[in-house]
Parts: sequence; structure tokens; C-alpha cells
Amino acid sequence: MLKVENLTARYGRAQILNGVSLELGGNEVVALLGRNGAGKSTTMKCIMGLVEQKTGVISYDGADLMRLPPHMICRAGIGYVPEERRIFPELTVAENLEVGRRPKRDGAPEWTLAHLFELFPNLAERQGNLGKQLSGGEQQMLTIARTLMGNPSAVLLDEPSEGIAPVIVEQMARVIAELKAEGLSVLISEQNLYFARAVADRAIIIEKGALRYEGSFADLDAHPEVSQQYLAV
Repeated sequence: MLKVENLTARYGRAQILNGVSLELGGNEVVALLGRNGAGKSTTMKCIMGLVEQKTGVISYDGADLMRLPPHMICRAGIGYVPEERRIFPELTVAENLEVGRRPKRDGAPEWTLAHLFELFPNLAERQGNLGKQLSGGEQQMLTIARTLMGNPSAVLLDEPSEGIAPVIVEQMARVIAELKAEGLSVLISEQNLYFARAVADRAIIIEKGALRYEGSFADLDAHPEVSQQYLAV
């Protein structure tokens, strides 16, 4: 479904990615693992057209995304949940969700407010509250729910477990399982190996802008030296 080949990216003179290649299949959850600054977020931003200085190939369902602007990539069916959340603090939960509404997409589930409030009961209880009145975990849920209002067929989640309470992390794991059950493909950027193992089908490790491992978690567990070298703090 989503294919990245030999992707390089720069910010000014600094080269951040060095030949990254990965694939995200239909109805698959893949974890992109690595330490802070490894290149995970840059990879996602490249896919979404948010990094200008890049080379390589990025395609989705066979369509070339490399030179498309972000709004066209969104229209192609890819939803993006940034690490910074970027909710509208002065709008209510319900109004934030309406901002993300797009028409139903062929081959993708249709997300309604009722469906989202089933998935995120915390948001249902606080749908009249302003975005700035929510906790960090609730803001993360709102960002994901707003992205789903666009009815994507694939979602990129940048550090979904970062800085939120353990009880919310558990809810986040259930949400990702539900997204997969609905038929979505999900690429997760994560530092938390335990969370990634709980939600993803396979792992990709990136370090200093280059891929260092790709495979199953069982294989990764069988080679603890890989985790120690590229993921240990």
C-alpha cells in the first residue's frame, strides 16, 4: 500500500535520512522504532510532504506522492497524527472533530461522531469542553479522532504514547487494535518498545537516518543485542 524507497532528506545542510526504505501493507500495523533524533518523525514528515529537501520514491497504492503537497497526500487517503497534536485550543472537542470531516472514501471505513465517541469515551464525556481544557492524553485522543474524521485508509501516528499516563497508553493500544480491525493500515513512530510490541505486527529500527533492523518482534527478541545497540537509553 505505502512504499518508501531510498529516501534521503535534509534540513538545510544537515542530512537526516540516508536511504530509508520501508513498506506498509494493507491492514497492517508497523512500528518505526528508534531513539529520539533517529529520523522517525522526519520519515513521516517526508511521507506527508512536509519536508522539501528530499529524494527517493514515495508511493501509495501505486500513485507517486513524492512531489505532492500535504493536502493532496491527505486526499490520497493518508492521515497524519503529529507528535505536537496541534488541536484548536479555543474550539470544543466536537468543533475540533468537525474541522477534520471529509467525505466517505471508497475502500476505507467511514467515521462518524457516534463511532468515534464509542472508540474514545473520554471525548464523548467532554465533547463540549474546549481543547485547552483537556489533559495531554485526551488531546492525543482528540488528534487521532480528528484525523479519522478524514476517513483515511492509512494513518501515520507519531509518538502516540509519548508523555501520556499509563492508563491512557492502555487505551491507545486498544484504539490501534480497533483501527486495524476496521481495516486501516497504521505506521507508528515509537521509542517505547513495550508499547510497540503490544500493537504492531512487525518492527523497523532506524538509527542516524538509516534502517538497522526490519522483521518480527520474535526475531528481535531473539537478538537482544540489536535492541541494546539501537534502542537502549
